Amino acid sequence: MIEWSESQLMIRDAVRRFVEAEVAPHVEELEHGDLPPYDILRKMYAAFGMDEMARARFRKQIEAEKAGLSRKEARAKSADGAIDPAARADQAAATLIPIIELCRYCPGMVTAMGVSVGLTASAILSKGTIEQKERWALDILTLEKIGAWAITEPGSGSDAFGGMRASARREGDEFVLNGSKTFITNGPHADTTVFICKLEEEGVDLRDRKILNFVLDRGMPGFEQTGALRKMGMHSSPTGELFLTDVRVGMDRLLGGEEALGKQGGGREGAKGTFQTERTGVAAMALGIVDRCLELSLKYARERVQFERPIGEYQLIQDKLARMEVARMNLQNLVFRTIELSANGRTMTLAEASAMKLYAARAAVEVAMEAVQVYGGNGYMSEYVVEQLARDSKVLQIYAGTDEMQIRAIAKDLLRS
Repeated sequence: MIEWSESQLMIRDAVRRFVEAEVAPHVEELEHGDLPPYDILRKMYAAFGMDEMARARFRKQIEAEKAGLSRKEARAKSADGAIDPAARADQAAATLIPIIELCRYCPGMVTAMGVSVGLTASAILSKGTIEQKERWALDILTLEKIGAWAITEPGSGSDAFGGMRASARREGDEFVLNGSKTFITNGPHADTTVFICKLEEEGVDLRDRKILNFVLDRGMPGFEQTGALRKMGMHSSPTGELFLTDVRVGMDRLLGGEEALGKQGGGREGAKGTFQTERTGVAAMALGIVDRCLELSLKYARERVQFERPIGEYQLIQDKLARMEVARMNLQNLVFRTIELSANGRTMTLAEASAMKLYAARAAVEVAMEAVQVYGGNGYMSEYVVEQLARDSKVLQIYAGTDEMQIRAIAKDLLRS
């Protein structure tokens, strides 16, 4: 894929009109936490039929699984136009385009949406039983309910599994859950939370214990969801803490049921697969941020006059603009590669996704900071959009694995080959 197709451009223009009409006027409220993003996201889902498409794909997948197909076969069968690469490409593009367009104005909304319909729903669909999928996944996929994916803890950070302390103690047919999670996207508002913890196993070192995934509902006894935390950027994405004190759950809330207890290594591989999905989405987010920063910088460079000349006539400003365009082109090509792989039924390896995420995050931060520099003192003021985009971009180098963890993943893969 070397350029957007005509049908993809039509989707992009329609989504851009929606964002400019329904999101842009509310950025101030979203930024100050006065307006949670979920109703606007639901409106977008309804406007473009995204909720109905999610329902149709879900029904096909469940029907296929009930017919005895493997989960991989069921997912392939559930994909619209799965036998046609062009249709698969359009489907992948239709997923990425809203991410790009939302990030031009409000990147935090993408984080809130992605964690709910992406990470949380995907965890249930990949690990859950048919009954669990029917019970929880569809409502999250359609945004009727909001999901949270809880892995990060105050003392773990990048050592997500080794440093994990949250635990599940088995008592007969029940489990007793204890622990805390932090930096949880959608945590304050989530209706459904996938809680990742370690099984208490006598004689097994804490770092080696099985990883289990449980589904929790808001309001369960002993389950506390805090209000939104204050943070540097992504203010339109509510982030909170979770506290579990002797939360009792049955086997029906353990993703995969009894079978999950016998799996080697527990849920580590599944969680890594979730990280892989999250990392590939960062390129689309970065493209939206970079595209908007370039657009705003070009406009300002033409209009801002210093020493009796538009600043766009000065070579140092031209250098910044040119580098922004290089980053935009590279990011767009990474997005095109993601679409092309999807069209051919393939996904990136973890190392490839890490390389994409590393470059995309760094490019977004560099371009956003240069946009602030183009604006000078004005760029440091919250009145100007580039100030928000500079703050929002920074977290791309942190969540879904820090830059340092991406480098580690890439290098380990290279050294193995």
